[in-house]
Amino acid sequence: MPPVTPLSPGRVVVVGAGMVAHRFVESLVARGGADMRVTVIGDEGRHPYDRVGLTSFFSGRTPDELTLARDPFEDPRVTLVPGDPAEVIDRERRTVRTASGAKHAYDALVLATGSFAARPDVDGADLPGTFVYRTIDDLDALTAFVARRRAELGRPLVGRVVGGGLLGLEAAGALQGLDVECTVLQSGTHLMSAQVDRAAGEVLGRLITQRGIGVRTEARTTRIDPDRSGCVAGLELRDGSYESADVVVFTVGVRPNDTIARGAQLESAPRGGVIIDEACRTSDPAISAIGEVASFGGRCVGLVAPGYAMAEVAVDRLLGGDATFLGFDESTKLKLSGVDVASFGDAMAETPGALDVVYTDPVAGVYKKLVLSDDAKTLLGGILVGDAAAYGSLRPLVGGALGADPAAYLMPADGVEAPTGDLPDEAVVCSCSSVTAGRIREAVRDEGCADATEVKACTKAGATCGSCFTMVKKITAKQLTDMGQTVSNAMCEHFAMSRRQLFDAVLVSELRTFSAIIERFGHGRGCDVCKPTVASILSGLVGEHVLDGETQTLQDTNDHVMANMQKDGSYSVVPRMPGGEVTPEGLIVIGSVARKYGLYTKLTGGQRIDMFGARLEQLPDIWRELVDAGFESGQAYGKSLRTVKSCVGSAWCRYGVLDAVGMAVRLELRYRGLRSPHKLKLGVSGCARECAEARGKDAGIIATEKGWNLYVGGNGGFTPRHAELLAEGLDDDGLIRAIDRFFMYYIRTADRLQRTAPWFAELEGGIDGLREVIFDDSLGIAHDLDRAMARHVENYEDEWAATLADPEKLKRFESFVNAPDTADPSLAYVAERGQVRPASADEKRDGAVMIAGTTLEVRR
Repeated sequence: MPPVTPLSPGRVVVVGAGMVAHRFVESLVARGGADMRVTVIGDEGRHPYDRVGLTSFFSGRTPDELTLARDPFEDPRVTLVPGDPAEVIDRERRTVRTASGAKHAYDALVLATGSFAARPDVDGADLPGTFVYRTIDDLDALTAFVARRRAELGRPLVGRVVGGGLLGLEAAGALQGLDVECTVLQSGTHLMSAQVDRAAGEVLGRLITQRGIGVRTEARTTRIDPDRSGCVAGLELRDGSYESADVVVFTVGVRPNDTIARGAQLESAPRGGVIIDEACRTSDPAISAIGEVASFGGRCVGLVAPGYAMAEVAVDRLLGGDATFLGFDESTKLKLSGVDVASFGDAMAETPGALDVVYTDPVAGVYKKLVLSDDAKTLLGGILVGDAAAYGSLRPLVGGALGADPAAYLMPADGVEAPTGDLPDEAVVCSCSSVTAGRIREAVRDEGCADATEVKACTKAGATCGSCFTMVKKITAKQLTDMGQTVSNAMCEHFAMSRRQLFDAVLVSELRTFSAIIERFGHGRGCDVCKPTVASILSGLVGEHVLDGETQTLQDTNDHVMANMQKDGSYSVVPRMPGGEVTPEGLIVIGSVARKYGLYTKLTGGQRIDMFGARLEQLPDIWRELVDAGFESGQAYGKSLRTVKSCVGSAWCRYGVLDAVGMAVRLELRYRGLRSPHKLKLGVSGCARECAEARGKDAGIIATEKGWNLYVGGNGGFTPRHAELLAEGLDDDGLIRAIDRFFMYYIRTADRLQRTAPWFAELEGGIDGLREVIFDDSLGIAHDLDRAMARHVENYEDEWAATLADPEKLKRFESFVNAPDTADPSLAYVAERGQVRPASADEKRDGAVMIAGTTLEVRR
């Protein structure tokens, strides 16, 4: 059969040079004939860039790094005209005239003019200091204004974001990144009201507040006032209240940029937008419209995924195909400062007879809802707040059978394991690019893609927002396995090697910074997967303080301030108490500190006293008093040693065989500060009665008449597992040497965030293989493991004591530069016990089930 010659649609002019225009040109260049000519006219004086990732501009990404692939525009058939906006369409002569007076003739015209950011119709909406959040130029102007205004006023700035949708939350995060105190003003009852229901919005509001961003709902702006210099001074709200402000960002929605279309008398929707049919054609057959400017079914939608789908339809129609636009997929996913939010399908349960299955965890700040058909078999949609890990698995199933108990998708990730059944070929995995599971399998099976990165390049799956990339990796790996090929164990898209391989690479290369490591062994700027992983590796190999130099930028949220953030935005303080021992004087100091700072205290199962409710700026003062009294950080915030639980052993108990407390103290002082892939817990029981529950720990020690028995690979949590006996009858030194090697072998070889139990379950050779490594030195690394642990013990320093001695590190704990202790008598701080409320009578009547402080309910 002879090859098919690509059609040439002649002269194609594209008005607009955004992401949707880029996708259109990319697809047309790949499929069109050699004789076609494409002219792209853009308003901005730059190449098309990633508007979805615009907020990353404040995390250090440059405009060049945001720029989309230049390949389509380097094709000789394509001409980009940047910075010369199109002004007039002459439909009779089929030409487009730009602001410079240039005329471009077309055979086919595609409008991809997008939309513009709206400003509210109130006095003062255009004052200096008011901004919209739409383009790189907007962000440049905002950044420059903040720097200039801060210098003029000589104090930190106060910012307000008007609009609490997805873009508003991203804008708030951007202001926070510029060190501007920020509050979101939402006119509705809850945040992201277009995507999530009220219950989810309220959970989201608490999570955003915990991250230092204020939230006011039902707050409609009626006026913006200037100061004496003419810049923004504050906002008046409809309820009569007033919000001071130095900078205001409007995110109150977008309006279709249809001016040029209306000037050409193309049929337009009353509320804006160029009306298109299912072929993406306007009322003029020679003109198509795609993206946010296109009105389909009376609606314009400001999401990139429908725009990409329209672009593909428009290309297919130009080339003689019959593709149709089926409607809007409004699935969306947000990640702001560690807050995951996702919404997909019929999230608001508008389908008649729909069932809601809801899981809530008020302590963890998690809300999950699945919407099912009235027979509870078909997935219609869902909302995920606080934990959106299941989004990639669930969104492709919309409209099809869920195939499992809904609880399997809703319970915590380390609880009930989510189903892993194969998605059907027709399931859409990447909504941004309309890529199905079958297309991904085809790319692996028929086009030779060897990993998920190659699949992304080939199919565009995961290339836009990236939320589906985990699912792309799973489907790719499964297809490769089915074909008998080796599956890549890449840690993330920035490193092609696993954590274990990267550990060895860093060890051998002796590199000491993330930038050097990613330059040598990876690519890009890193992500929230590889950065903390590298930080953990460097901690074990280099031993720098978590807040030293470049290391501080790699840490997880809690490590940034060396304290666990609680659900109300406050922090916990956990001093170390090796073996649970504490002197009366020490108890008095802890009680005094708790009373002085109004902290809630609790005795834990790990034999420590936790103090909750500390504000960020209080942490140094609290720790100064504790350090002066001889305490050190218990590192409850780190992936490191947490506790060594013990019974009283032979020192006090008449059944005790060996000194459990003494051994627990020795072990905790040895392994304190030891960073690892996941947290570590130990237990030491003085006899076989097992009062310290040692067999539920990563390393458990039980005293016998013949010495210490060592158990490894156990842990509690949602997947309890008893540890297995590794050795028995060990003396003190032999026990410590065995634990040293066990921990160091685990640290070197475990996967990211893999606890000892699953690591041990996957270990080649099982318990016998582990014995050979630790006692017989089967791998020839015992000396290296011993030396690594000795280096850790020698280099240990208390992180809080070191921080208190460093003025630069202490600056991290100032909430406001001009009021570091927030000692403002007008501010009231209310302490709460934080206890979980019981289920109400209504919840019980609706079928709510309380599970360890969480609620799982089914509602019709």
